[in-house]
Amino acid sequence: MPATQPPLIDVIIPAYNEEKSIANVLAEIPAGLVREVMVVDNNSTDRTGEVAEAVGATVLRENRPGYGYACLAGMARCFGRPAPEQPDIIVFLDGDYSDYPEEMTALVAPILRGEADMVIGSRALGQREAGSMLPQQIFGNWLATNLLRRLYGAQFTDLGPFRAIRREALQRINMQDTTYGWTVEMQLKAARLKLRSVEVPVRYRRRIGISKVSGTVKGTLGAGYKILWTIFRYL
Repeated sequence: MPATQPPLIDVIIPAYNEEKSIANVLAEIPAGLVREVMVVDNNSTDRTGEVAEAVGATVLRENRPGYGYACLAGMARCFGRPAPEQPDIIVFLDGDYSDYPEEMTALVAPILRGEADMVIGSRALGQREAGSMLPQQIFGNWLATNLLRRLYGAQFTDLGPFRAIRREALQRINMQDTTYGWTVEMQLKAARLKLRSVEVPVRYRRRIGISKVSGTVKGTLGAGYKILWTIFRYL
């Protein structure tokens, strides 16, 4: 990439039934910061894809249900471009409007300064709206990050989904998980590869609609099991 050319930043938003929130998310991504925003419609039964397309996003469809499947579909588009057109940085952002997309500028800043390969938006370090994270989410994050520290030497406070990573680093990580273990897989593999990982505080608010994970007993148990299984799988 020529020194005078600004870095190419692409955004991947996995989305399942986020018709009511996705337009808000897209509207608050900083203008001029990113080249392409991909909304991966993960087998939605509502108008998520139509709404996203109407406000200018590239809509990809991944009919296999699973957070990881959706993220992998977005990555396949990024990595499938000719080499000069591949993004320098990839940002992952949820489609439920719980994150603050305008904080993306701060999220990518450590990478742009050459200080990091991966940046996690930490809800634990930032300000959380009351009720935005349920007790089981807070405990699960605490347990998972403590295990990552003890087992992998990884200094994280959160498994926050709002994150940015250099394309080359993401390719080295070789992501495999297709469901709930996605975020923790990326973080533990980054630690094993000794990538430069940092956290920045991010705000967090109550999402629009009901969480498909923490909002149900099945989702909570499934996510907890998969996160722990992933942590011990790579030892």
